[in-house]
Amino acid sequence: MTETPKPTVRTTRYEVSCLPPDNIDAFHFTITVEWRGGDLWAVLRYGECLGTDGKWDYEPRPSNREDDWLDAHRFDLDTALKLAQEEAPKITVNGQTVADVLRRAAS
Repeated sequence: MTETPKPTVRTTRYEVSCLPPDNIDAFHFTITVEWRGGDLWAVLRYGECLGTDGKWDYEPRPSNREDDWLDAHRFDLDTALKLAQEEAPKITVNGQTVADVLRRAAS
């Protein structure tokens, strides 16, 4: 009888936000850092991917991602988390900033 191997656990996604997770608007003000294979990670928000130039671009389907696009939109984990932390305070949704949402929650 073959023994069933133990399951492995791995982290493939981080959420970065300036809002507490229980805030009703947290989803809209959250950036994710997601594993994309090997040691490469993407910084994402609403289907857009942060590039090395600091601009957000729509992430093409895997079959349409060319090497130059991948090189400009993939990071090691430490860099991806740092970039996500730098971008999180800058998020604005429908004219509302992170500070606006936090101020509203405090009142």
